[in-house]
Amino acid sequence: MAQSGRISRPAWLSHWPGLVAALLLVVLVFGTLLAVALRAEGGRGLGPADWAAIRFTLWQAVLSAGVSVVLAIPVARALARRSFTGRTALVTLLGAPFILPIIVVVLGLIAVFGNKGIISITLSVFGFEPISIYGYHGVILAHVFFNLPLATRLILQGWLSIPAERFRLAASLGMGPTDIARLLERPMLREVIPGAFLVIFLICLTSFAVALTLGGGPRATTVELAIYEAFKFDFNLGRAALLALIQFAMGAGGALIAFRIAMPGDMGTGLDRAVQRWDDSPIQRVMDVVFITLASLFLLLPLMMVVLNGVPGLLSLPPSVFQAAIRSLVVALGSAFLTLTLAMSIAALVVQRGAWLVEGLGYLTIAASPLVVGTGLFLILFPFVKPSDLALPVTALVNAAMSLPFALRALVPALTSVERDYGALADGLGLHGLTRVRLLWLPRMRQPIGFALGLAAALSMGDLGVIAMFADSQGVTLPLQLYRLMGAYRMEDAAAAAVLLLGLSLLLFWIFDRGGRVNADT
Repeated sequence: MAQSGRISRPAWLSHWPGLVAALLLVVLVFGTLLAVALRAEGGRGLGPADWAAIRFTLWQAVLSAGVSVVLAIPVARALARRSFTGRTALVTLLGAPFILPIIVVVLGLIAVFGNKGIISITLSVFGFEPISIYGYHGVILAHVFFNLPLATRLILQGWLSIPAERFRLAASLGMGPTDIARLLERPMLREVIPGAFLVIFLICLTSFAVALTLGGGPRATTVELAIYEAFKFDFNLGRAALLALIQFAMGAGGALIAFRIAMPGDMGTGLDRAVQRWDDSPIQRVMDVVFITLASLFLLLPLMMVVLNGVPGLLSLPPSVFQAAIRSLVVALGSAFLTLTLAMSIAALVVQRGAWLVEGLGYLTIAASPLVVGTGLFLILFPFVKPSDLALPVTALVNAAMSLPFALRALVPALTSVERDYGALADGLGLHGLTRVRLLWLPRMRQPIGFALGLAAALSMGDLGVIAMFADSQGVTLPLQLYRLMGAYRMEDAAAAAVLLLGLSLLLFWIFDRGGRVNADT
């Protein structure tokens, strides 16, 4: 509202677009959930295979999260204690698996741990039987690969949050390694580990592509994979809907627990000095080097194998792979800009109207997995149109919704800072609406906007979820084409397609993220 000739807030822009975006999310999540609930066959109940899928989903998520956190503790401790050339690059690399296409990483893990992988070949030289990556152990291995870096980053932040002055005080009091671990490190771990465990548990609970490529069979079928099989093989929409409700309930329960448990720790304040540790020994230095080396090899070796196996076949890929790549690029770009539009609209409403409940709505998609939303959309569209005709737009929409929580985490704090520092000046100059966005928000938020766009584009580029349900043989994206090449045992073409997918995903992220950082402060 205008007062004394000033416009205090860009009312239209911060009000209506945010409400429309929030309404779209509510309809997308709860509308599809309602469609699923109406179609669910509650009277028939769950069969033995369904209960087995539920048990395996929960069991593998608990085990995957537990193994990831346990292995991350010594790696994070080593990184917190050691300063070496390339440490910054390694810490940055720990964030890379989050944006890597799952299907590419799975192919890399097969090249290392599969029947014909380098480990099996090494074992055969010494007369041992080759190992198999398929089944429940392959699903857990892949989840550890993706989530070990995340757990390490979360726990590393906990270690770095302990002020250097605490260690200086411990040294002045003559404390040894056991005392420091008991009084400083273990209390921090008790605060950080539950949140890290629950976040990873939630990620593993809704991991479809890993189960699709490495799972299957009675002992390694997740609920999401059972939903997919009910669609593709049985076309049993009622059973698929019932399983989708169960998947949503598990995801929502995990998200609620994670939000309640993942509380920030309070280790006190410090002067941000570099941590100097006096509780050191040659054995600890050796162990730190071993943990850092093993973690680096575990992360880098599968990706190196993908590149080595795939680069020679890039030029001989069939045209269908490049056509699928073009479709993926279109979907990724559309999804990224839709994510930015929704996130900026919601962020404006949150920051300028204090509508924190709307921000909470922006995180709804954490509880609803892509397959659950896709199931609802399929049920809604099926009576009216051929779902495969809308495969690409629906995939872009669902991918945008799934990327929205991450975009909000980048944009809401940035917009809050911009409005706090420049909002009064903009009001005085009469900047509102699109003018405020163009002259104030976009220049001052280039970095978080570029990061949000890059992250959304990379995640969409590598997604193998909704498209697997909707697409026919003519509308596949590159991840789905890669999966089909693997299913046809055309591993050379699959490796080359994986390199193409990996390169495009990283290129999209780099272009947007780099574009947000170039001259961002001028």
